[in-house]
Amino acid sequence: MGADPKGVAAEPLFGGDPEVVRPVGRGETFPLFALGVIFAFASLAVCYHRGFVLLYGDAVAHLAIARRIFDARYPGLAQLGGVWLPLPHLLMVPFVRDMTMWQTGLAGAPMSMLSYAASVAGIWRLARRLMRQRWALVATAFYALNPNLLYLATTAMTEAVFLALFVWTIVATMEGIAAMRANVPVVARARMMLAGFLIMGQVFTRYDGWIFGAAVWCCFAYAWWNSVPEMKARLRTWFVVFTIIVAAGPLLWFWYNHHFAGDWLDFMRGPYSAKQIERRTAPPGQHYRGWHNPAWALLFYTRTAQIDAAAWEMGFVAMYASLWAMWVSLKAKGSGSRGQGSGLRVQNAESMQPLRSDVKLGLLLWVPLPFYVYSVAYGSVPIFIPQLWPHAYYNARYGMEMLPVLAIYTALAAEMLEQWLRGRSDAWAVTSAKLWPKVALALCALNCVGMMVRTPLVLKEAMVNARTRMALEKALAFEMETLPYDEPVMMSTTDHVGAVQVAGRDLKSMISEGDEQSWEWGLADPAKYAAFVIAIGNDRVAQAVKEHPQGLTEISVVCTSGQPCAKVYQSTTWKPAGH
Repeated sequence: MGADPKGVAAEPLFGGDPEVVRPVGRGETFPLFALGVIFAFASLAVCYHRGFVLLYGDAVAHLAIARRIFDARYPGLAQLGGVWLPLPHLLMVPFVRDMTMWQTGLAGAPMSMLSYAASVAGIWRLARRLMRQRWALVATAFYALNPNLLYLATTAMTEAVFLALFVWTIVATMEGIAAMRANVPVVARARMMLAGFLIMGQVFTRYDGWIFGAAVWCCFAYAWWNSVPEMKARLRTWFVVFTIIVAAGPLLWFWYNHHFAGDWLDFMRGPYSAKQIERRTAPPGQHYRGWHNPAWALLFYTRTAQIDAAAWEMGFVAMYASLWAMWVSLKAKGSGSRGQGSGLRVQNAESMQPLRSDVKLGLLLWVPLPFYVYSVAYGSVPIFIPQLWPHAYYNARYGMEMLPVLAIYTALAAEMLEQWLRGRSDAWAVTSAKLWPKVALALCALNCVGMMVRTPLVLKEAMVNARTRMALEKALAFEMETLPYDEPVMMSTTDHVGAVQVAGRDLKSMISEGDEQSWEWGLADPAKYAAFVIAIGNDRVAQAVKEHPQGLTEISVVCTSGQPCAKVYQSTTWKPAGH
């Protein structure tokens, strides 16, 4: 047990001096990962029991994309599409093959649960380089006990995967650059290669990763260029390989879009891009608040991040505390660089402050802020939350990308408060300093409870937006279950593939956008190529039926509140192949 000069006892979690800011020791990371797995399983049990796993339409769509890689008229990698990035879909393939796991949504759970657990361990590893271990525990608790994140850890959404890659890339960057400066090339090159592959993973998960990857590359390039000549020479080849890995992700995606969609920027300007979706859904001549207005975009995004991170209005405290801690830590004089590389056994024991290079690299945590402000302002990515006009729910989960920075820097601010209290001789200050870490941990638990009591924003968004969609899909699935499974059904699966999922039909029995050739043939003559045709509202199938009604007989209409009606037609001219 260590004690500070003012008599504030601190019990080390993993041995060593608790007053020293240091990298994690051997065996410190895995217990946090295991704890994350336990939390994820508990969250899955609750969310599955309450039917929350498939609330997000995007989660249903991600599962369908993964499914159609092998379950389609023309299976293969071409089924990945050209807008959503492919890594999450590939990670779900081993599980979504099982019809039950697809229908229940559990096929997306392993990916998200393990990602959540890995990100919890990564936050701990990152926090230990920036603050004392008791405050690293507070930062980890703040992050791990976030109900929005716990919910996302059970679904087929991409946020949990990205956050794990994001946090561990920063960890690898800090450890790699520290090893460069400590003249330990084996560790430096290992962390640089790890960072490269993690960046590639981010590039294939979310577009945030493209900008973040470029920022990390700049950090390594600067550190390598300014390293001692011997280190620079020994790492030259490895840095070139690292550069190739970082650049390979975007280049491969450009090639994929060009090869399969005929446009290397299809993900930016194609029919399913954010820009085209915003054009189709926005009223003529109108745009969402924040469009081409960075100030409003900043307000919407930071407010969303605050609500995603904390209960009631405590998000303001977390945001302001984080900004203040960032400013103070950058102004403070950090310790030297010797002996701080991960895996090094030498320890700068006299230092009670983080490495100056680690403090600067901590700014990488803030990269999502300018990215999303730009995306809202100029990328056709609206965010709606109930606290701001038009008081709706849309893309509220994007604020989760700020959870790591708020967890780390809020804990740093709390640690600075403790240090201020410990610097005073008053009895109340000494007592407060002793109690403050425990109170902070209790506040993390209370924040979790408070958010769950009022329903966390990300879950609330999913619940609100799922009501009418799921009602239509269940009603339509009931109708589809009466149709022969061995006869083709033509239907647009862009918005309501959940009906196919609930009905338990193989996707290869469907004629839809996923199989372009059959889809175009079907649109030209629905009755010839499909035994049954389902038109929803005024979608492309409805337009095709209107233009080519011959041979089609309407057999039922499915209507639910808040959604367009679905009309089911039977073909009188369709014949099986070979007849």
